[in-house]
Amino acid sequence: MAEYYMIHNTNRYLSFLILFSLLAFGCAKISSPSGGPRDRDIPVIVKSLPENGSTSFRGKEIIVTFNEYVVLEQITEKFMVSPPMTKRPEITTRGKSIRIRYEDELRDSTTYTFYFQDAIRDLNEGNAINNYQFVFSTGPVIDSLSLTGNVYTGLNLDPPENTLVLLYSQPEDSAVFKDIPDYITRAALNGEFRIDNVRSGSYRLYALVDADNSKNYNLREESFAFYSEPVQMTPERNFLPVAKDSIATVATPPAAGKVPEKPPVTGEFPLILFQAEKKLHYLASSSRKQAYQLSFVLSKPPDSLGFRFSIPGADDKAWLTEHSRKRDSITVWLTDSALYNRPILEPIISYPFTDSLGITSLKDDTLQMRFVAAVKRPTRGPAIKRTPYKISHGLSGQVRPARRIAFTAPSPMKPPDTSAVFLYEVVKDQKTRIPVTFTGDSTTFSRYYMNAELKSGNSYLFISDSAAFTSIYGDYSDSTGIRFLVPGPESYGKLILDVKGHYGGKIIQLLSEREELVRQEYLTDTARLEFPLLSQGKYKVRAIFDLDGNREWTTGDFDFHRQPEPVSYYPGLIEIKENWEVVNPWKLTPVNFKQYELQIRKTGTSR
Repeated sequence: MAEYYMIHNTNRYLSFLILFSLLAFGCAKISSPSGGPRDRDIPVIVKSLPENGSTSFRGKEIIVTFNEYVVLEQITEKFMVSPPMTKRPEITTRGKSIRIRYEDELRDSTTYTFYFQDAIRDLNEGNAINNYQFVFSTGPVIDSLSLTGNVYTGLNLDPPENTLVLLYSQPEDSAVFKDIPDYITRAALNGEFRIDNVRSGSYRLYALVDADNSKNYNLREESFAFYSEPVQMTPERNFLPVAKDSIATVATPPAAGKVPEKPPVTGEFPLILFQAEKKLHYLASSSRKQAYQLSFVLSKPPDSLGFRFSIPGADDKAWLTEHSRKRDSITVWLTDSALYNRPILEPIISYPFTDSLGITSLKDDTLQMRFVAAVKRPTRGPAIKRTPYKISHGLSGQVRPARRIAFTAPSPMKPPDTSAVFLYEVVKDQKTRIPVTFTGDSTTFSRYYMNAELKSGNSYLFISDSAAFTSIYGDYSDSTGIRFLVPGPESYGKLILDVKGHYGGKIIQLLSEREELVRQEYLTDTARLEFPLLSQGKYKVRAIFDLDGNREWTTGDFDFHRQPEPVSYYPGLIEIKENWEVVNPWKLTPVNFKQYELQIRKTGTSR
């Protein structure tokens, strides 16, 4: 009987638990759902003091109220006033309102535009009011003229980042160096710009990447652009009336940092950014990256004045000197351990220097150059492994026929030991050794080129023993073995460009999809230009109009009112396939615009 009651009570207990679980589950199902659709509505302006578009306003404060709580995102970077104020306005949020206070005395009969871009966002989801502007005038009317344009960088025609567009009523060139512009805006991520609320008149138009936040072009290192002719603002450039707050622009902005692939082409005034060449000679930098490596960078090539290096009391044979192609970067490799083991060196260098009167002459400087080697703490474990002398090369995988194979090291090399280098032609299981020699690079002590007869369509095995490559400081390479193939011509494609339309000098550059230089040719006339042995992939082609005949792209110079040399891209990407020959006509025009969409011409044929 006791056993019966025990089982009976247990069953009742289990039934109670099951019933409780079902009730709890049922309650969970009918409870109010959490979350819900994401709020995608932007804040709506319900009131502003004064009203947007007010005239004869001379106050010191503006208050804009929204239908929900708002925040300001990156307001310091995004907010601008046109015309600029001497002291930046103070912008704060309080509940559902933003408050703008300023101390500047407002100009008479002037239209002011406060640009917020997409800085005003709702508190919860970050939905932004895109391109919001607040406009008022201190006079009886709102100036209603506007101009549009696009900003591009000079060589690659990409839209630049964080670029100001400046409009000056002063016709003198000196205004952009010392005065605040009459109107200012910031170019969009795709390079497009628009300046609104401009009064009629004649203006000078500029673009500037403002490194020192001065709103002036006062550093030659700053990227700068100028429109060559004065801009005439006439009633024909009347823009739409100021939008009321209740119908503010609500377009969804692009994702942060994302640049549209295709810049707009509707802007009336294109501006091409450039960095002017430095005019003053001086020592830009010096460093001692390693105990035996001293580096010097000059602001400009030294021309006939040259560059001299010495260490008091040391023989001038105790170092090797390298120069860059333009000779404005100099690397000195110390070869005497008595010198490079010193923690402090005091070399004397002579270099061109331009003084305050604009006179350039050789200047002697004694520098103090330090290098303190890191102290290696003793360890109880295995000895620290030697750092090998790393040699870079292009032998892995496939090697293009007739390619010059370079072996490059981080410091000067001794001539490679050919008795420790083995190159075999591999046919099935049979290996045939091929003679190998090396030729030093004429511009650097750290590179040698391999000389060997490599045949298309054959496989090879390259073997180098330990210490086949050694530095002048006793470092040596590890042993290595590399198999590679030299494909036949059928594994590559060919691009033929039928270039027409410009009869002067021009540089035609074949670029990778990421705009790395693949090859280039110089033309002085129209021509049928061939680029053979191209790996399968997508390419771009760029033309540089060599107006000064120096066979390189020349930047602009505002002092001489010289624009950068024009650049034009072939319209679209060109796809190259194995064993295909692609023939494309190209009529050159100095159009400062670049298309990104893929184009595969029907003239491509299999060979």
